[in-house]
Amino acid sequence: MKYDCLIVDDEALLSESTREYFNTFGVNTAWAADADSCTEFFRGNSAGLILLDINLGNSSGFDLCRKLRETTDIPILFISARTSDDDMLLALGIGGDDYIQKPYSLSVLLAKVKAVLRRYRNGIDDLFVCGNLKIDFAAASVYVKQQKITLKAMEYKLLAYLARNKNRTVTKDELFRKVWEDSIVGDNTLNVHIRHLREKIEENPNEPQYIKTVWGTGYQFIMHNS
Repeated sequence: MKYDCLIVDDEALLSESTREYFNTFGVNTAWAADADSCTEFFRGNSAGLILLDINLGNSSGFDLCRKLRETTDIPILFISARTSDDDMLLALGIGGDDYIQKPYSLSVLLAKVKAVLRRYRNGIDDLFVCGNLKIDFAAASVYVKQQKITLKAMEYKLLAYLARNKNRTVTKDELFRKVWEDSIVGDNTLNVHIRHLREKIEENPNEPQYIKTVWGTGYQFIMHNS
């Protein structure tokens, strides 16, 4: 069965209330209490997005995220009561697309999930080519030197937005509003995604040719032929 969202969290009452709320508003949602249940879920089902807790009883959401990223690039949004920047940076660094702190507002979380699902599903039927970089908007695929590379959902959305707005400075606030659709996303989240994106598409991430930093303002995608 195809679901919009899978919640992976060992807090039964919170997960069930979230699942029921999402289903009420048209986001078809399932729940798994631990890593084993999540693995079993994907043997016979699919999901467009995962809400993943860090603490999963005897297992870790970090470990599960690493395992999931071996086989899927669907958006993974961490949900956790932890407030440490280290936890957030680790979550984003291993393949998470966002980090949402508990307790969360059901209405705000639903809006965020719907926005991510909408961004992930919407493609534009054309190709973008710049030097050794190619973006297939219809397939949401990215190639470097003809080799397909794996990007997280938010990395792809960030790259696509910058490419579509090539040769102009895109402010951080604009990226927060247009890519994350969340004006309170922190600089750390954006910086981590930019760094990982550069590591994947740039020949030398320390001297980027595509994504340039405009200090104090934002970023600019530079269009060139080689």
